[in-house]
Amino acid sequence: MNLSHSPYVLYSDGAGNIFEDSSLYVVGRSGWDALPIPDDEWIELPEGGQLYELPGRRGIGIDVTTGDMRLCDKGWAVAAFVPPAHTSFYLSAYETGPDAPTLPLFCYVAVGWHDEKFYVPATRIEEDIRQESAGFDDGKVHSGVGDLIKAYPHNRLVAHLANNCALTYHCPAARNYFMGRWECPIPSSPACNANCIGCISFQPEEETIVSPQDRLTFKPTAAEIVEYTVPHLESAPYPIVSFGQGCEGEPLLMWETIRESIVEIRKHTPKGSININTNGSKPAAVRALCEAGLDSIRVSTNSARREIYMPYYRPNNYDFNDIVESLRIVTEFGGWTSINYFVFPGMTDSIAEYEALRTLIRDTGLKMIQWRSFNIDPDWYLGKIGVGDTGECLGVKQLLELLKEEFPHLRYGYYNPPMERIRGDYARDFAHH
Repeated sequence: MNLSHSPYVLYSDGAGNIFEDSSLYVVGRSGWDALPIPDDEWIELPEGGQLYELPGRRGIGIDVTTGDMRLCDKGWAVAAFVPPAHTSFYLSAYETGPDAPTLPLFCYVAVGWHDEKFYVPATRIEEDIRQESAGFDDGKVHSGVGDLIKAYPHNRLVAHLANNCALTYHCPAARNYFMGRWECPIPSSPACNANCIGCISFQPEEETIVSPQDRLTFKPTAAEIVEYTVPHLESAPYPIVSFGQGCEGEPLLMWETIRESIVEIRKHTPKGSININTNGSKPAAVRALCEAGLDSIRVSTNSARREIYMPYYRPNNYDFNDIVESLRIVTEFGGWTSINYFVFPGMTDSIAEYEALRTLIRDTGLKMIQWRSFNIDPDWYLGKIGVGDTGECLGVKQLLELLKEEFPHLRYGYYNPPMERIRGDYARDFAHH
């Protein structure tokens, strides 16, 4: 989208009101640097996007008359949350004051005001509409919850997905399950073998940030898993069931239960796809699950480089090399492999990261990258993993283009594809369902 000029900087008065400062054009943040944003990288803030004020922080912009960078001293800096299916190119640029609180675990994308509209530097990375805010019907979610709680009165997982996930946290995956469609979540492990800095379900007492949700507190049985997933695979359009959710620990710690579930599910139905979202820490467990009938894996990572991965994940008893091996194993079984890749402009698009990512794609036969905006306070993250200089960067947009050129078969997206899409007979397209 070519604008006549860059959007104007936004600021907040600290009381929930947001204004534009028409003396400053927006700049973006990449790593520790503030940079002008190319005109063709702006899109209108998508539906479902939100604005955040950033307390204790002053926005940085380019002075409209002098062309110099300076701070906006009128109020707090503002950032955008860009909804699922989009990948952002630049973070919000600001200077952090000495007393500024650590920001909660959301993504903080650059945002500006132009022609009566909000604009963000981002792209739609996925056509799939499965988490569009407009596609959810609260009435249907509530009646689905009522019906399924009645159908499975003793199933702790269905109760957890209903009361915690769908009704309290408005989790899109759980809401889709209760609307009878697409991907069905299977939280399966209360424990974890990593201590991620930005964990969304567990933060130590002494930490300054809180988790946005509470973690699963019990170990489900294979019978509980099979009871509600088989009917979903049988009846939902483009069905997929996924072990490993944001409200739990690491599913591979429960691999025996998961293996038993997969074997049992496949006795009842051949339909749909069985996926695991995981940190990929236990290659031997992944092999056992592939033997049982696992169709796809999505491994989460903040980096393709061990030296950036380890200080963020802080693994207990595994190493970065294990996650690479897990991807290789699923490829060996002919399964679908994705990484859930946390995009941090200035880190993800650095030359060093690009080279490491190319190696990872080649070594594992990786089939898809799910480009996720990284939900974390940027200063806090870079400080915690000890990165002072992020090196030379390509720009996220250029990174996407270069990889596509070199690996034309590599899919980009945001969600785990259903079997129909993996096989390629997807022309009828999801969007119509």
